[in-house]
Amino acid sequence: MSAAKKRPRRSLGTSRNPERTRTLLLQAAFQEMYRSGFRSADLDAILAAAGVTKGALYHHFDNKDALGYAVVDEVIASNLHHKWVLPLRNAKNPIDALVRIIQSESLKREDVQRGCPLLNLSQEMSGLDEGFRRRTARVYKDWHDAMAEALREGQKRRVVRSDIDANETATFLIAAWEGYVVLGKNSQDPRMMRSGQIRVSGQIESLRAARRRTRRTV
Repeated sequence: MSAAKKRPRRSLGTSRNPERTRTLLLQAAFQEMYRSGFRSADLDAILAAAGVTKGALYHHFDNKDALGYAVVDEVIASNLHHKWVLPLRNAKNPIDALVRIIQSESLKREDVQRGCPLLNLSQEMSGLDEGFRRRTARVYKDWHDAMAEALREGQKRRVVRSDIDANETATFLIAAWEGYVVLGKNSQDPRMMRSGQIRVSGQIESLRAARRRTRRTV
């Protein structure tokens, strides 16, 4: 076998800080995948952005698929956890928390044009690779479960309507929001995302429990 066909040797001393090297690779891979998609992501571009060698890449990841899986598990999942799960977990009123999250979405044109990294990867790879499908499904489930649990807790506190099904409502809200993200990306128009913020926020507001009427003494 010629040397050109051999897999690059793993580097044992790629960096004095291997964890930092791994983090740089993951962040560079995330940005490249977000920009170009997984299949078109260029390893040389990732290495250049991370400022590391090919040996460093293969020291941490067996192949491109393993790198992509790690991006889902460690970057995309973490970003969603911090944006959606933690605010809902700590919220006294999930309606207020959900509206704040939706309203905090970026309306910058470049962000609208790139869309949602979880949605992009799920659409691209779910039908092609079971590893990506399972991982993106797990992230969506974490998102859904956090929202559904927050709504159930809100029902217990009587700040969320008691007549709604928390699981179905969480599914609907994710689908509605991600639908607007797709339309915004396709139109490349921030006004579409602003419309989504208004409409989805309105749906969330409709979940508030009616305020109790206070009795007035005569």
